Amino acid sequence: MFQTTFLEHLKNELPKNTSTIEAVATALDISYDAAHRRVSLKSKLSLDESVALARYYNLSLDRLFETTSSEFVSIEKTKHIESELDLENYFKDSYNSLLPLLTQKENSILYSAKDIPLFYNLNGDTLSCFKYYVWLKLLNPKFATKSFNNFAPKPNLIEAGKKLGNLYNNLNTHEIWDITSINSTLKQIHFYHQAGQVNTKTAILLCDLLKDVIQRILDKLIANPNQFKLYYNELHLMNNHVLVNTPNIQMLYVPFTLLSYYKTSDKHTCTEAEIFLNKQLQNSKLLNTAGEKERNTFFNKLFAKIDALKQLIVATELLGFE
Repeated sequence: MFQTTFLEHLKNELPKNTSTIEAVATALDISYDAAHRRVSLKSKLSLDESVALARYYNLSLDRLFETTSSEFVSIEKTKHIESELDLENYFKDSYNSLLPLLTQKENSILYSAKDIPLFYNLNGDTLSCFKYYVWLKLLNPKFATKSFNNFAPKPNLIEAGKKLGNLYNNLNTHEIWDITSINSTLKQIHFYHQAGQVNTKTAILLCDLLKDVIQRILDKLIANPNQFKLYYNELHLMNNHVLVNTPNIQMLYVPFTLLSYYKTSDKHTCTEAEIFLNKQLQNSKLLNTAGEKERNTFFNKLFAKIDALKQLIVATELLGFE
């Protein structure tokens, strides 16, 4: 059953006038006769051969399970990150994964933003470097005693981040936020300032740069309402799930560590995620079409939270205690 289903999906993905036998023979480097036996089900595809075919033709092995049970899902996970090079490769892999989405207007990303999407913190400024510092500090024990003032990310890392951030800025995106989506960044600035890893001057600068990020998002919302849609949800808790939609396939990304994701194109799972995310959208306000008062109220709450942290940082510096 699995082999029949898999070969049907392979056939559907092949260019016109390309035979399945030819495709199998080419990918597995076997004779046409051997390929014919596999396509006609006279011989079984081995697991290695199935994986080789899936990789060669960019097919998802999730599809093997679609006609049997929705309780089993095949997933792929992103690589673990421990070093600057790992983070750089993570950005490059993410770029290559998202680049095909530029080719069609029907492609889109639906992002349930528990935190500010990392793509907004990749422009190479001090806030971007701080986010790299936080991620690496939490993932790499060697960063345990390193202060932010002594951290200088490598140029290749910065450039890879910029490239990914610029790409995301040109994609069709639908983001669901709450006013708490900003909290993790605020907590990071506050924590590392208290811990003596970030000095007061830099902490205030980080707050100002965070306000710039929020302002750019507001400007983008107004300037590109068809390409970028921002929803405000007061009811549901966001979870940083990302659903990528294309005319041919859906892909769901589910976080399992700080930056790493599980990803799957399993139809049952993606459909269920889409239904849930659409319910979130139904209970959200689309800020693109909301009145100016509602839109400004949302963004002013974010700005006020940043200003409150700035005041706390300054007060702590003046008093010398909390």
